[in-house]
Amino acid sequence: MAGEFVNPNAVWPNYSTANVQKAAATKKDTTLGKDDFLKILVTQLRNQDPSQPLQDRDFIAQMAQFSSVEQLMNMSEEMTKLRQNLGSASSLIGMTVEWNGMSETGIGTTYSGVVEAISIKDGVQYAKVGDKTVKVDDLTSITYVPHTDQTTPPQEEEGESNG
Repeated sequence: MAGEFVNPNAVWPNYSTANVQKAAATKKDTTLGKDDFLKILVTQLRNQDPSQPLQDRDFIAQMAQFSSVEQLMNMSEEMTKLRQNLGSASSLIGMTVEWNGMSETGIGTTYSGVVEAISIKDGVQYAKVGDKTVKVDDLTSITYVPHTDQTTPPQEEEGESNG
């Protein structure tokens, strides 16, 4: 054993604090996707009873379910992209919006203001309202308030006409 290096962080109870924090921060995905469905199908085929193998119609039905799951996942992804479309979110510019948040003193407050700009960061849309940046998903109210500074064209006065 002389000359061998043993990492003291690799053996319990001496786990590396950084690794424990990293594992705790990892977001666990609890949804079943198409890869999980395929793993279940392959496991079922490997462990089937040889005296009663999976029938063709059962296999075809499961493959059809797999195809349906795959298409639903694709539709969900496309719907998310559509919802995050910058073009449709830009229609919020100039609208008066409201959202709930915490004040600096920790009290629940309803904020409001006019949207000045829309931005996307890490796939999430944000509305810039004054000095605040708010997730578009957190907006509770969107209202169109016509601006009073718009000018109306002058109307012609009724009078005598030459003719």
